[in-house]
Amino acid sequence: MRKKIENYLDIIGINKVAEIYKNAQKLQGIHILHINSTAQGGGVAEMLSSFVPLMNDVGVHTGWRVLHGTPDFFTITKKFHNALQGDTINLTEMKKSIYRQTNENFAVFTHIDHDYVIIHDPQPLPLINFYSKQQPWLLRFHIEFSKPNDLLWEYFKRFIIRYNMLIVSNENYLKKDLPIEQKVMLPAIDPLSPKNINLPYSTIKKVIKKFKIKTDKPIITQISRFDKWKDPAGVIKIFKKVREKIDCRLILCGSMATDDPEGILIYERLVKQEKKLLENGDIIFLTAENNILVNILQNVSDVIIQKSIREGFGLTVTEALWKEKPVVASNIGGIPLQIKDGKNGFLLDPMDYSGFADRIIEILRHPDLGKELGKNGKSIVRENFLITRLLNDYIKTLFLVRE
Repeated sequence: MRKKIENYLDIIGINKVAEIYKNAQKLQGIHILHINSTAQGGGVAEMLSSFVPLMNDVGVHTGWRVLHGTPDFFTITKKFHNALQGDTINLTEMKKSIYRQTNENFAVFTHIDHDYVIIHDPQPLPLINFYSKQQPWLLRFHIEFSKPNDLLWEYFKRFIIRYNMLIVSNENYLKKDLPIEQKVMLPAIDPLSPKNINLPYSTIKKVIKKFKIKTDKPIITQISRFDKWKDPAGVIKIFKKVREKIDCRLILCGSMATDDPEGILIYERLVKQEKKLLENGDIIFLTAENNILVNILQNVSDVIIQKSIREGFGLTVTEALWKEKPVVASNIGGIPLQIKDGKNGFLLDPMDYSGFADRIIEILRHPDLGKELGKNGKSIVRENFLITRLLNDYIKTLFLVRE
């Protein structure tokens, strides 16, 4: 079914919907193009899959294209992704050549005559060099890069300075050494997407049976790609501490995105290390690209954990809060923008394994606490982190850039 802004009336109210229509009038006849590196897997693709149809529905012509890359290209951009978050990198001329050449090849058959171009994350960053720039180009970085690798950052700045604006998810990511306009724009979830809608019990029961998920004891879940920055090994370590006090089950669910070649390696290493717990069903690993499954996992879980070491924003936290689930998460990146410690969840240092375990045990032993945290969480998401607010933010930003 086509996404329409009027379907959100009962969620955000008539005044906010009317404001979106009014602001969109300022961009009538404008054509916008979004470019990223994957059509599925990860928060960027999920946001675009809802955001782009809604922009069109309010009369702003908006398209979405996906950069074509080789396995070598995505291996390199994954190293770039890690280096932006502080890793070291051997930035060879070969890496830079493949990075640039892939973007140049894409530019040959990707004709851009739109009024605005919005580039998402570093993979298509150099595209701007291969066009005669005749319109505003905006760069949207979704990842955490408060302390990037200096060598890579100096290289990236050569491309970034050609953009009209850099949009980030947190004030901590604003860069004093960039002589271009910068703006903070908080990400959002779509409450009417398959991942977030209310589901009938019959569907929940069917999917749980299909994926062999037992609900005979408390469930702790982390929804994240198998990425070192999401620290799935650390989550397992915390689970083992909790399990010493309370019999429970851990579910780690993460899709294998096409632009993340490290994911399968981390997954295979964990399977080998935790073979016994997997065989017993005490830990469940799921890699299906299935938004309904994620929805159900978050709903049947007693606690959602997000033990990230680096985190641009953390939409999986937003999703869990929307479903009124208690969340225990790392006090990093965009997560503290969503969670107020003790009010709608708990925040901890990512290396405080005992603290994570203690908070999870507290919630499991006191279900009323979990319900209170969850209820507060949904209110915060409704007010601040829904796709309709993001839609309005982009419309107002594009109008200002146009002026």
